[in-house]
Amino acid sequence: MTILANSLVIFFISIGVLFIVVTAIGLVRLPDLYTRAHAASKSATLGVMCVLIGVFFHFWLIEDHFNPRILLGILFLFITGPVGGHIMTRSSYIAGVKPWKGTVHDELGPEIDRMKKEQGIK
Repeated sequence: MTILANSLVIFFISIGVLFIVVTAIGLVRLPDLYTRAHAASKSATLGVMCVLIGVFFHFWLIEDHFNPRILLGILFLFITGPVGGHIMTRSSYIAGVKPWKGTVHDELGPEIDRMKKEQGIK
């Protein structure tokens, strides 16, 4: 049982570290704020969640201590990480941060223009 529990812990922590490394590479290599924010909010959230799941399994299966606070932390992170990234990138777009020149399609531009017209903002 201990070998199986250790394997499960190592698996989740390894997957989490892999996602975090992908996040770091994305933050360095991607061209603009929007793609970097996507890497930071999505894959970093998955990476930290996997590490926390590994920690949860370690304490539950090996240390024999069930800790629901870790599960609440995972839930909170799952909800707030991507939403926070979305809000920051949308506010950056509204503030006028230009996307990368190689961006193919801008779906938010016409929507922002429509909202400004409805509110009477030029």
